[in-house]
Amino acid sequence: MVDKITQSLAAAVADIKDGSTVMIGGFGNAGMPRELIDALIEQGAGDLTIVNNNAGNGDTGLAALLAAGRVRKIICSFPRQADSHVFDALYRAGKIELELTPQGNLAERIRAAGAGIGGFFSPTGYGTLLAEGKETRLIDGRQYVLESPIHADFALIKALKGDRWGNLVYRKAARNFGPIMAMAAKCTIAQVSEVVALGELDPEVIITPGIFVQRVVQTAKEKK
Repeated sequence: MVDKITQSLAAAVADIKDGSTVMIGGFGNAGMPRELIDALIEQGAGDLTIVNNNAGNGDTGLAALLAAGRVRKIICSFPRQADSHVFDALYRAGKIELELTPQGNLAERIRAAGAGIGGFFSPTGYGTLLAEGKETRLIDGRQYVLESPIHADFALIKALKGDRWGNLVYRKAARNFGPIMAMAAKCTIAQVSEVVALGELDPEVIITPGIFVQRVVQTAKEKK
């Protein structure tokens, strides 16, 4: 019997090792798997490469992971905002590496990994510092830059509901990067607000099929 339900957050992240590449869902705080991040901080893995749209907000969630000194590098599209003081201080002190990627390119690089695409040409970034060291090509009179897929060892994402097979549905904008990150990681761990019985999710509305999810954990704060 296939049952991907994991009974605790600690068990869900227990095998994340030092040096892992970890995708973390969320658009700012929307859809951020905060409880899984807290469990990862408690677990202790370090020297991590994190893939996220942002670089942390305030002092919780991803920002707390950065503040704990567990992240060597972050790949993101929007590292600075009014409350990104943790990342800002680390970057200015030379304690974290940044790979800045335009948001559309970031999403497509993640999607390309999940789709098995070896790379793609994008006009975004051509003629800027973001294109340095990358192959460029003239296509139909327009210059493009070759972008590589982003693969991950783990993806930590947040969904609204899941079943024991790992099928997931999301809540509105909290969906954001979750579906493509689930496809691009070797092991996807999803925290959900509610675990439902198998068959309760309409196949027509399932966003992430269980084939892309290895573990599902219901978060205690949201458990009903």
